[in-house]
Amino acid sequence: MDFPSERAKSIDCKQGAVRAVRYNVDGNYCLSCGSDKTVKLWNPLTSTLLKTYTGTGNEVFDAQSSSDNAQIVCGGADRAVTVFDVETGKQLRRWRGHGARVNAVAFNEESSIVFSGSMDGTMQAWDNRSRSEKAIQMFTESTDGILSIDINKHEIVAGSADCSYRIYNIRDGMARIGFLLNTTYKSHKNGEYKIDNAILSNCEYVATGSEDSSAYIYNLITGEVAVKLPHTSKVVHSVAANPKKPHLLTAAGQMLFLWVPKNDEIVVE
Repeated sequence: MDFPSERAKSIDCKQGAVRAVRYNVDGNYCLSCGSDKTVKLWNPLTSTLLKTYTGTGNEVFDAQSSSDNAQIVCGGADRAVTVFDVETGKQLRRWRGHGARVNAVAFNEESSIVFSGSMDGTMQAWDNRSRSEKAIQMFTESTDGILSIDINKHEIVAGSADCSYRIYNIRDGMARIGFLLNTTYKSHKNGEYKIDNAILSNCEYVATGSEDSSAYIYNLITGEVAVKLPHTSKVVHSVAANPKKPHLLTAAGQMLFLWVPKNDEIVVE
């Protein structure tokens, strides 16, 4: 059984409601985004708080680390995109180009460009190496808010509330539209909140939050429930899959939880 099913760690983030949790690129650390306007850096294996980043104007809805782990970008209800230096906590960049809350942020592989997606229906690209306050490109194809952004080498995938995703090819500038109608995962509940999902490192399972005090892990191909992970809070807003191990982080209320497979080397609570 190569999927997380046992709760190994519980972390009280003490930053109001945790809006999102994200692993860094190598899976050794994680970021939590709080309703108290902060981003926190953790070692989830030891439950150790390493750094707190302040200076955003409102709740933080997403954060990502750069490929060299030197910078963190975040976005949220203040409609701004903010870049922090990981070691010093200093604010390096702050862009204010969106007309509504920022739901998603991402670095390109070189960390030279930052992408942000907003409820204003646009995805915008920002030059992380210049002092310019204007976006270098704006993507306006979506007919509703941008909910997620994922970057893999030369492709950018933007998920939208218009029930479609758009794949942008950096090399040729072309965009392709896909509709989210393949395998159906239907045991979890999602009617009111933005809920995260994530594909596990082995690419065989997908995890999702839910509005019924649980997180779910499904078989990616069949859509069958592999395990249901119980929580005490009604809404599990966010999930994050470790990029190298079959570990899962979930966020519910002000808490983070680390889930591991049975017989994992991590000692279970």
